[in-house]
Amino acid sequence: MRKLASTLTKEEIEDKVRKVVVNYLQSDPGSVKPESRFVDDLGADSLDLTELAVAFEDEFNLEIPDSDFGQLSTVAGVVTYIGQRLGVGAERA
Repeated sequence: MRKLASTLTKEEIEDKVRKVVVNYLQSDPGSVKPESRFVDDLGADSLDLTELAVAFEDEFNLEIPDSDFGQLSTVAGVVTYIGQRLGVGAERA
């Protein structure tokens, strides 16, 4: 049973983002870190970026406008963006 996106924790979002990146970019899981840049560090090209955006939309059941995704260059950036869109982690410790 899939957990509703709105009930995910930041850690669960990060795990799901990493799994999508590993799957679509065929990256070594150990090389996908929060600071990893999709193009420079993980070797993504423009088609890969489009596929990643669609995969994130499917995984989290939300729409990511091209203008927004174009600004997201790192794994951490995507995690933060999706968390904000889902209202996760609004309160910081």
